[in-house]
Amino acid sequence: MAGVGVYAPEKVLTNFDLEKMMDTSDKWITERTGIHRRHIAEPGTTTFDLATKASRAALDAAGVSAKDLDMILVGTSTPDGPFPSIACRIQNELDAPGAVAWDTLAACTSFVYALSIADSFIATERAETVLVVGAEVLSRMLNFSDRGTAVIFGDGAGAAVVQAAPKGAGFLSWCLGSDGRGYAQVTAGNIEKGAYAAKDAAPFIDMVGPDVFKFAVDIFIRQATEVCNAAGVGLDEIDLWVPHQANFRIIDAAARRIGLPIERVAVNIDEYGNTSSASIPLALEEAIREGRVKSGDHVLLAGFGSGLTWGATLLKWA
Repeated sequence: MAGVGVYAPEKVLTNFDLEKMMDTSDKWITERTGIHRRHIAEPGTTTFDLATKASRAALDAAGVSAKDLDMILVGTSTPDGPFPSIACRIQNELDAPGAVAWDTLAACTSFVYALSIADSFIATERAETVLVVGAEVLSRMLNFSDRGTAVIFGDGAGAAVVQAAPKGAGFLSWCLGSDGRGYAQVTAGNIEKGAYAAKDAAPFIDMVGPDVFKFAVDIFIRQATEVCNAAGVGLDEIDLWVPHQANFRIIDAAARRIGLPIERVAVNIDEYGNTSSASIPLALEEAIREGRVKSGDHVLLAGFGSGLTWGATLLKWA
């Protein structure tokens, strides 16, 4: 990764703010999720707007011109409409003529899926510079009378410029998969028909919490084991784990079973909540900015999401 950039809306909704909106409390939210605050976009804000701001930040961090982009990939669960894609809108906004551009939807796993596509295109020499974005405005899909979901999610965006790494560095291994039998565990709108077919004008996020929790902990452990085995790296050689920020209890439980001290885990769910496809780049950028990532480090990125889907990669930082 040549550069990582992020953007989060200025408006912040604290647990104490939520206490005034629904039957909940700061204690209840913190104990169950680890979340204290989340950033919320103003009404009418587009995912495109957040994604573009994160993209510009990533290009600046990489020192790359938009005109050098061969491909733009956007992972999102909250597109502003069925089409055109946010990726094509970004291509136009950044003035990156000719770059291949499309959106990918794998819920919270979208950013890692998009990274894997970028890696494949670069490895096969079909692209040299790829912009990968994860962006969400999840607040417009929340029912603020449902404390089981409304307290969890936030809005934000993160982006990475991906280029070929020096020999021995870069993406070392992948673990990608899905299990459609769990399609009803995390949903938005009509479960069987889908929001579009059911003409659901305001689909809200819903989830089967206990089932998702068990799946998440198990899949995090499987991901870490598989990518390390494939790369010939020991679990104890992971210098930084950047997990999808779904719930601190999930992250903590998985880290303990993997054998990683929390000091080697990037956690910022307390500030942003669950931002779906944006959560991994938001956490990674913060870790880079704080000097927690250095050349030669083994960095594990791992996510899971609705579908059910999962994706992880082990990198050797260049």
